Amino acid sequence: MITIDELKVQLDNKSRLLGIDMGTKRIGISICDEYRKIATPYETIEYNNIDNLIYKLKEIISENNIKGIIFGLPLNMDGSEGPSAQSIKDKIKLISNKLDIPIILWDERLSTVGSFKLSSQLDVNVSKRVKNIDQNSATFILQGVLDYLTK
Repeated sequence: MITIDELKVQLDNKSRLLGIDMGTKRIGISICDEYRKIATPYETIEYNNIDNLIYKLKEIISENNIKGIIFGLPLNMDGSEGPSAQSIKDKIKLISNKLDIPIILWDERLSTVGSFKLSSQLDVNVSKRVKNIDQNSATFILQGVLDYLTK
């Protein structure tokens, strides 16, 4: 894993990033445009094992010119790491051993709440908000990184 500033140096023109909100059952995926300005929901993957997830990530990476992956890190509200954060880090370690691509962790506190509120402001009905919450949370995480990179 690298820092966001190290990622910024490594990125070339017209490369895209992948945002991931790792859940225990579902994994939200978002992707940005080639100019790294706008994050967009991509899909939600049902999680059944790490090998299937790695296979799916390899497909997405090769099809979309992905040059980095941003994983949301579920920190406690006080900024400390709890069991969820350690579980995510363990999975990311397995993933990083199989993918040759920069990976960073991004504080995902309130990403689910933020994405749910944003979709409610856009007048999206509740059942659709719940259905898309994982990929929308991944989009919220990725957009945070994109905003940071353009400072």
